[in-house]
Amino acid sequence: MRKWAGAMQVAAVYVGTVIGAGFATGKEIVEFFTRFGFIGIISILIAGYLFIALGSKIMVKAIDLKADSYEVFNQYLFGKTISKFMNIFMMFMLLGVCGVMFSGAGAVFEEHLGINKNMGIYITIALTIFIMLIGTKGVFAVNTFVVPMMIIFNFFIMTHVIVMPNFSDAFFHIPELDNGWKGIFAPFSYAALNLILAQAVLVPIAYEVNDKDIVHRGGIIGGALLTLILLSSHFTLITLPNVTQFDIPMATIVQNTFGSIYFIYVAIIYGEIFTSIIGNIYGLGKQMQQYISIHTIWIYIGIIIIVLMISKINYGTLLSYLYPLFGYISLVFMILLWIKNDKGPKKI
Repeated sequence: MRKWAGAMQVAAVYVGTVIGAGFATGKEIVEFFTRFGFIGIISILIAGYLFIALGSKIMVKAIDLKADSYEVFNQYLFGKTISKFMNIFMMFMLLGVCGVMFSGAGAVFEEHLGINKNMGIYITIALTIFIMLIGTKGVFAVNTFVVPMMIIFNFFIMTHVIVMPNFSDAFFHIPELDNGWKGIFAPFSYAALNLILAQAVLVPIAYEVNDKDIVHRGGIIGGALLTLILLSSHFTLITLPNVTQFDIPMATIVQNTFGSIYFIYVAIIYGEIFTSIIGNIYGLGKQMQQYISIHTIWIYIGIIIIVLMISKINYGTLLSYLYPLFGYISLVFMILLWIKNDKGPKKI
């Protein structure tokens, strides 16, 4: 029973890390899947399989390697020389994605609560610092609460949307796109992007849990939940006309269709953005501790200041350009993760 409880906690952190600003708001799902119509469903199933197989592999392998940060894991995948460049790339990548998260949090406050974007970002910073002070227990606690709420509400909305008259037409529709070929690569670039980012959290979490059964089960459960949430969100998003024009399409659908739960759902979207922020900053902080011998909280504050500057760029613009770019580059990481079977070095 203890192992299953631990696995559910690991799964919650896995899901909470992947479901960031783009995922929770629906913008990321539109970019990679929904805009391709029916092809997007097939892509989601492929991405889901990759999340299940490779997410659990990352955590089990992290225990084999006794890896307490993504730097150790990258050395196993890329070798001693190339891993140094990959670690720098990952650091920029995590900072960029955290910038997207903060910008997304500000967009939630501005577009759906009528509060100034900067004020929303500052509130998020204060909450982030508070959770970072608590440490690993804080990361677990936030994810264990927010992730189930997101799943429940997503499925509630989906069950109402799929009975609408236009759902079957939207389900099988394949739009004509100038860049429709990108739909072929979407599941692989999407999974690669999220796995390379998630390893910043999954590797140190696995190291602390130090139980292969727990992390393996957690990876399978987390990957399966991600697949179900992706499908439910996609089924909802295909019913929104001109879905690519909205920065927070999920909230727009809820506002138009389920006004009574609108503010609750906006709070859940914000909660999911927040879980991704604390997960990524936690992973970055763990990495920076190896190079900077100051109190951890000052490392987190330094990271937040850098991310704050990035977040000043428009949320939609950041996501549309950074995520696909990072996704393609991350394909190398996923391919190596897939084919590598040796035990690698025990420790740097």
